[in-house]
Amino acid sequence: MAAFGGKKEKPKDFKGTLKKLVAYLGKYKIGIVVVMIFAICSTVFAILGPKILGNATTKLFEGIMGEITGSGAGVDFKGIGSILLMLMGLYGVSALFAFIQSWMITGIANKVTYKIRNEIQAKIHRLPLAYFDKVSTGDVLSRMTTDVDVISQTLNQSVSQVIISFTTLVGILIMMLTISWHMTLVAILTLPVSFGFIAMIIKASQKHFSKQQEYLGKVSGQVEENYGAHVVVRAFNGEERALEEFKRDNDILYVSAWKANFLSGMMMPIMNFIGNIGYVAICILGGYFAAQGSINVGDIQAFVQYTRQFTQPIAQVSQSATIIQQTVAAAERVFEFLEEKEEPQDEANALTLCDKDDIPGENCVALTGAVEFKNVHFGYSEDKPIINDFSAMVKPGQKVAIVGPTGAGKTTIVKLLMRFYDINQGQILLDEHDIRSFKRSELRANFGMVLQDTWLTNATIDDNIRYGRLDADDEEVRNAAKAAQVDHFVCTLPKGYHMVINEESNNISQGQKQLLTIARAILADPKILILDEATSSVDTRTEMLIQKAMDNLMQGRTSFIIAHRLSTIRNADLILVMNQGDIVEMGNHEELMKKAGFYANLYNAQFS
Repeated sequence: MAAFGGKKEKPKDFKGTLKKLVAYLGKYKIGIVVVMIFAICSTVFAILGPKILGNATTKLFEGIMGEITGSGAGVDFKGIGSILLMLMGLYGVSALFAFIQSWMITGIANKVTYKIRNEIQAKIHRLPLAYFDKVSTGDVLSRMTTDVDVISQTLNQSVSQVIISFTTLVGILIMMLTISWHMTLVAILTLPVSFGFIAMIIKASQKHFSKQQEYLGKVSGQVEENYGAHVVVRAFNGEERALEEFKRDNDILYVSAWKANFLSGMMMPIMNFIGNIGYVAICILGGYFAAQGSINVGDIQAFVQYTRQFTQPIAQVSQSATIIQQTVAAAERVFEFLEEKEEPQDEANALTLCDKDDIPGENCVALTGAVEFKNVHFGYSEDKPIINDFSAMVKPGQKVAIVGPTGAGKTTIVKLLMRFYDINQGQILLDEHDIRSFKRSELRANFGMVLQDTWLTNATIDDNIRYGRLDADDEEVRNAAKAAQVDHFVCTLPKGYHMVINEESNNISQGQKQLLTIARAILADPKILILDEATSSVDTRTEMLIQKAMDNLMQGRTSFIIAHRLSTIRNADLILVMNQGDIVEMGNHEELMKKAGFYANLYNAQFS
């Protein structure tokens, strides 16, 4: 969804989405009614201004003509002064009403968008991972930022603008008719001519605007790609090619933007030209009526002012209609996201995990760490299974390694264990309880996870480690850091534990990021550990130090280790060898090497 100046996107269900958007405004209906009343009052007082000013002009004209002909008492400055004071009062009240309605609609718009953003944020945490597998991160961010901003801008500007424009149009038309229906007819006749020319310009410029947006996206994409991958571009001497591609698309963007803006820039001059023709016709007709004495000079002045203002609300309503259509399209995307199928709710009588001081009972389980996979079948889509009849028994405190070629299903097993996905068939038992009978939040709280892809926040090193357990004190954080071999390098950094990791996390090395995530897992002190290529980004010396720390950490804990470097899991109690979703071999390192089978081939291939 583009912003206002972007590519037009039409909603699929205009009425349905508009009803939902109006429902969000329902809580503030009293405020919206007040905004409408104030907007109408502000407009009405502003519309009366030219007519009252015309009365002052008429008094001045009559006074001067009376002095010239000697038939009057001269200019009534006191009367003119009273009229001008009344005019100033009207404009002042109009401005006050406009300020109040603007202040109120801004508050309402911000409250509505605040509520929508909160709902989107909460929704993100309730959606299953399967949703994010099929929808890009950029699309979700676009709904939360660009689309919500479009809604906010429309509520801020277009709602009151439509009310003001409609009131202005009706009010000006009434005031013009009260002055002269003949001149009103002339003013109205200029509108079809203006709209005809505008329609021609819009039709001619639309294709250029579309092309402009298309190539603006291409140019922006090239800049982003070349900036993000500037090291690769330079390494392969791709600067000239990148510049040529950019110049080609930028030239097309320049031409299409020039044509689009030139054509759209012609709108106002053409409208002013046609308006001036009508203005001349009205002046001639008004002069004729004034000469005949059928209309006052001040009324001609007021009518001319109304004529100048007459086309403005029409253009504003037309623009607002386009903006509202775009807004409904943006709102539709937001509501589609909010209505996505959520992760199933935990059962009301779901099992909980006992705290240290709790006594195990009917709904409270004290984990020992025993895990059993019984005939597990799973596929991210039901027609494409990737785990076929997976069965394994893991005893409490065992160190279990899961190995196999890429795509064998190693990481998927871990995702199923933590209930990021629910299995299609079979059971996963935790201390003889189906994991689906536990609350997800408590189940996951007893797993410590270190992934190959590190994730750190834009915060201090101290805060990133403490993310594992938010109530940990400074001493516990430091101890976890030392156990993960983090302390020695953090002390060499500027500000140490208080150094802020930037948004891209590129002010520390990849290996250091990996160490921080391990420290975070150590601080969490989980019952079960999951290490998915946890030492893949560190050097050999650091890996040995981490391995020692991890061995101490894994004492008495059930641990699942996914590894491609088989040398790191030689001391595992149990090695599950997977291939194409099945366990093809099972045993410890010595047993599997004696079999000279699939595992032995994988292991030997790393040293051949």
